[in-house]
Amino acid sequence: MDILSAAGGGTGLIALAAVSAYRKSRLAAKARAAASAKPAGPAPRTIDPTLYGLAPRTELVLAGSEHDQEVAAALAAARAGDWRPAAHYLAGGGTDWDLRWSRLGPFNELAVEDDTWLRAWRAEQPENPEAALLHIDALVGLAWKIRSGARASDVSTEQFEGFHRVLRQAEEAAYEAVRLARPGDPNPFVAQIPIAMGLGWSHERFAELWAELTARDPFHWSAHDRALQYWCAKWHGSHELMHRFADHALATAPAGGLLSVHKLQAFYEQFTRDNAEVAEYQRPDVAAALAAVQADLAAADPNHHRVQRSRGWLAFVLAKSGRGAEAVEQFRVLGRFIPMPWLHFHDPVGAYVGHRAGAVLAALDSGALSPR
Repeated sequence: MDILSAAGGGTGLIALAAVSAYRKSRLAAKARAAASAKPAGPAPRTIDPTLYGLAPRTELVLAGSEHDQEVAAALAAARAGDWRPAAHYLAGGGTDWDLRWSRLGPFNELAVEDDTWLRAWRAEQPENPEAALLHIDALVGLAWKIRSGARASDVSTEQFEGFHRVLRQAEEAAYEAVRLARPGDPNPFVAQIPIAMGLGWSHERFAELWAELTARDPFHWSAHDRALQYWCAKWHGSHELMHRFADHALATAPAGGLLSVHKLQAFYEQFTRDNAEVAEYQRPDVAAALAAVQADLAAADPNHHRVQRSRGWLAFVLAKSGRGAEAVEQFRVLGRFIPMPWLHFHDPVGAYVGHRAGAVLAALDSGALSPR
């Protein structure tokens, strides 16, 4: 309501007096509030990362955003319609099935964007196992692109229909990929885990898939990474089932296989879903999981293709646990690369820099760190 109208009828002088009284009362209220307000706190603390052996923000890059010469050349050729360099690259990796799986990533993204080259490859080599596998994975990527990464409540009916339609196409394509797979190759089964998630496979059907997969490779890193999502509460499991799955991997995997990192992911899933206080990361069972990852990294081949991702989770949970000095050591080793879990954040660089600075400040406050 307008102030002059609220003053009621009468002369203009009465109205002006009402306005003046209102303004005086507002000024008096502001003065009382200012007098009782607490003094402003200190300015936010900042760090110069280079003083602590850390890469400056301007040099940070997202893990996976840069490719070596062979991959870059194969991607460029595929964009131009030549699938042969990609076929040669994807056939590499020997019988390290998780390494072979990791090679699919950049080509999956390209095929989701434009699959002309993949369709040409499949037409010319219909029995090629790598092309068949990439076909499934690209369909899964397309399905998730249609759905988007939004919460289910924010996904439209049309998006869900498209998501399920494409996943069913991927499910059909999986039968052919299994038929064409090389002896001992678990990857056509790995590719089906997000299909199981999206189409809501029962626990019994998923267990059958898992049995086929682990009979071929019981310690496949990406398979465990994906299966943890199936068993978490936001998909088709619960905190209990998710932790049981992670604990079994932790108890059975060989040292240096880096499956221990999935226990840290399980805690993150649990605490995030429960909106838990950050103090939960200081629990003894989290500390035990951190120790297991540290031992696993110490035993791992330094060139293991999952070291960077495992170190990222270790740095993240150490920082959340208030163990700043240990977290800083991991951030130093990561150098200029930002790995998971920060790649899932809305602002990966900002989140990474924030957690890293928090670790440095915690280490400074504890006296465990000083500028170099």
